[in-house]
Formats: sequence, structure tokens, C-alpha cells
Amino acid sequence: MVKSYKGAFIKKEAAPEESHSLSVKDYMATQLIKFHEHQTVYEAMDTLLKKKISGGPVIDEEDNLVGIISEGDCLREVVKGKYNNSPRLPGLVKDYMATNIVHIDADVNIFEAADMFLRMRFRRFPVLKEGKLVGQISQRDIMRAVRDTSEVNWKH
Repeated sequence: MVKSYKGAFIKKEAAPEESHSLSVKDYMATQLIKFHEHQTVYEAMDTLLKKKISGGPVIDEEDNLVGIISEGDCLREVVKGKYNNSPRLPGLVKDYMATNIVHIDADVNIFEAADMFLRMRFRRFPVLKEGKLVGQISQRDIMRAVRDTSEVNWKH
């Protein structure tokens, strides 16, 4: 009769699970192109084209976030018929910017941010810390965060 002998079985302790909390502040853009509420729509459109961006935050004289201006806001002005065969669009950024601003706190994790992108269908969110604009997060930034942290166990 043959007996099987496995030897002494020593239970290995599991290595501590590596976890990484991914926050918006770790992946947001901080060198922002900002617009001022008293710029003309034409100046904003020119900046969007020159910088190859689709929109950005609008600030007031005290550097407070007061809106978001986008290519769509500029195009709405053109479509309204106010273009009048002139390359100069009348009006100021404050007259055309979106003011119902949805922002993200800098400490929100990227999974919550990704969920917000999917639910609200925005391209970007301004990032605030203690009420002040500190950055902007885009869908691309979220994808970069996931790519950069593959093979890591995420902690939500």
C-alpha cells in the first residue's frame, strides 16, 4: 500500500494587498487656458482655435469660476444669425457661457468622476478645492489614470 505524503504544509501569509486610491487631483490638468467673462466671443473663439481646445473655464476679476465657454457656445452665436458677414462676433463671453457649472472636488476618486462623465455626458469638469478653481479633468485624463495603474488593486 502506497501512502501519499505531502510533507508539512506551511500556510503562506498572503502578501499585503497593494492598493492605490486614485484621485482626480492626481490626473487633472493644472495649466489651464482660462477665459475672462469680459472677453469678446470672437477672442474666445480665436483662443479655442489657436490652442486647439474645445472649451475652458471662465473666471471673473477675483479669479472665481463663473462659467464654462465651449465651441458649441460660440457656434450658437453664429447660428443665431448675429454673424452678419463680419468676422467679429458681437457680445461678451459672459453673455454666451454656460453658468450651470457642474464641478468635481479635487479629492474625488476617478471612478466617481468616470461615472459623472457617463451620466452627464460632459467633456470636462472644472476641479475645485475649497471653492477655488485648481484644475480641470477630462475623460482622457480618466483613461490615462486607468492605463497608468493597471495591475494595481484599486481602492474606491
